[in-house]
Amino acid sequence: MNYQYLLCSIEDRIATVTINREKELNALNLGVINDIRACFSNILEEKSAEIIILTGAGRAFVAGADIAQMRDLDGIEGRDYTMHGLSLMDFIEDFPLPVIAAVNGFALGGGCELAMACDIRIASTQAKFGQPEVNLGIIPGFGGTQRLIKLVGKGQAKYMIMTGKMLSADDAYRIGLVQEVVAPEELIAEAKKIAALILSKAPIAIRVAKCAINVAENVDLKSGLAFEREGYQSTFNTYDRVEGMSAFLEKRQSEFKNK
Repeated sequence: MNYQYLLCSIEDRIATVTINREKELNALNLGVINDIRACFSNILEEKSAEIIILTGAGRAFVAGADIAQMRDLDGIEGRDYTMHGLSLMDFIEDFPLPVIAAVNGFALGGGCELAMACDIRIASTQAKFGQPEVNLGIIPGFGGTQRLIKLVGKGQAKYMIMTGKMLSADDAYRIGLVQEVVAPEELIAEAKKIAALILSKAPIAIRVAKCAINVAENVDLKSGLAFEREGYQSTFNTYDRVEGMSAFLEKRQSEFKNK
């Protein structure tokens, strides 16, 4: 399927989705937001891939929300615009398939928020991260004040948001915002390597684990442990659990069937 602002290629069960609005540094307008949701939905519905790598064309992952589209909005319109962005971030965070952000360049404002909604973040050495919204007289509106604190802690989140400073890829790694930093020419290959490693595991277990980890952010420990217990039990009813344990005992490679 063709998209106005995206490129999508699928190989070896891995979908690589590239935001392709290069002249505008891949700024998030409503069209990009809608394209990402539609693309992810189609991949899931068609079962054409089992993991997604999200990246950007050119010098940016996403350099932010589209200021030209936002500038003349009033308060009500601004709220509606924010709701579109928030809805996309929630959609990605709760998406059944794993999503890896391959951050190739600028990930600022909505771009940093988009990366944070993904499960894993791999950065090029050329990547830059930041939440510079205070420079525009606003605050992060696509989940930045909430997800950033959970990833890097309150102090670092306040520092990034209140100063609006950009962080290098190495600094983002140091504070836990990204999981790996690689050379630009190795970025997609490394993301695919991680994707392939995840694909070698039991798919149902991956989905249940993702869901349980997300739940942990929003409930107390006792409730989270109860959810984990139910998820753990549910995996025992799968073919893949029997296969995985049998393969371990028989010292052979597992052949999971996603059932």
